[in-house]
Amino acid sequence: MADTKNRRLGAYVETSTGGERVRAYVPAPLPPDPPLDLARFMRLYERAIAAVGRLDGVVAILPSTPLFLYMYVRKEALLSSQIEGTQSSLSDLLLFENDEAPSVPLDDVTEVSNYVAAVEHGVSRIRRGFPLSLRLIREMHAILLRSGRGAAKQPGEFRRSQNWIGGTRPGNALFVPPPPNLLDDCLGALERFFHSEDPALPPLIRAGLAHVQFETIHPFLDGNGRLGRLLITLILCEAGVLREPILYLSLFLKSHRDDYYRLLQEVRQAGTWETWMEFFLTGVAETAEQAVATARELIAMFEVDRQKIAGIGRAAPSALRVHELMQAHPIVTIPTVSSRLGVSFATARGALEKLVGVGVIRETTGRRRGRIYAYTAYLAALDRGTDPLPA
Repeated sequence: MADTKNRRLGAYVETSTGGERVRAYVPAPLPPDPPLDLARFMRLYERAIAAVGRLDGVVAILPSTPLFLYMYVRKEALLSSQIEGTQSSLSDLLLFENDEAPSVPLDDVTEVSNYVAAVEHGVSRIRRGFPLSLRLIREMHAILLRSGRGAAKQPGEFRRSQNWIGGTRPGNALFVPPPPNLLDDCLGALERFFHSEDPALPPLIRAGLAHVQFETIHPFLDGNGRLGRLLITLILCEAGVLREPILYLSLFLKSHRDDYYRLLQEVRQAGTWETWMEFFLTGVAETAEQAVATARELIAMFEVDRQKIAGIGRAAPSALRVHELMQAHPIVTIPTVSSRLGVSFATARGALEKLVGVGVIRETTGRRRGRIYAYTAYLAALDRGTDPLPA
């Protein structure tokens, strides 16, 4: 029995780094051998895939799917970056995009903004028929680390030196990924898994396997966690399970961070893929169910607010245009509204004040100049779970 189980495990190789000898782990190629015991988590899989289907359906009937996606991707970027230690909030990111000063170090907000751009690039390439591949992953990495703290960590290039996870040096690390001279073999096997077709492994299962393998290989000097989580959504989009990049696990993983890291390590040490898949599928189900509830809540909120605006009278058309803009940009200034809608400052100011008057938005500064307006109810719905982790 032990031999059967051990076929799922990789091998340790000795390597020298930082002046000391360490044991680096080289994972066995996917899929696991022996195969996954699918019966063990089939009920969880059915719950998860049904929830993903409902999410895909509800997003399709949103009154403005691109606007919802615009904000949802930003929330995911924020949460994924928080897992890596950034302290920015959703409001900080939106202020940054509005050319206003955020309340945290600029590098924190830049990292989140880069993540948004990397998501958009990856999804756009896949939609144009480019395959999910090592090349696309490198392209996204280059965007992810193009500025901020990661700019010196070889953006867009697989590492050429040994890295490690946990600890102050390789010798006391929690985990040492494959040495650089074996990266090509590990990554080549992962790319072949991307392109293989096995009816016994539906896309959602494949995404859960690929995420762990990517994190275990840890092919970059920085950004592995963020790219590995994004990989889940890209696999589902490429397979047609999702029409839009709307499933993101970072809130679940942030809330269960200790279990997440423990289960990744247990796969490496004991080959416990089924236990990981139970955790992963639970996260997918809960995340998709929460996203469906949020989408429905926002549909209802926007409709109630539109009814309020319709009662304004002659100013309603311009106020409705600003309301639609603020579904994508919940924090705005008079100049940004004027620029984005192509209207005068006076028209922008008047429409914003009308929205304040009927209680749809709020002015947040109390200043006469440089006023900032926020769609506070919308932000509150999106903000759930986005409080930064303790520093």
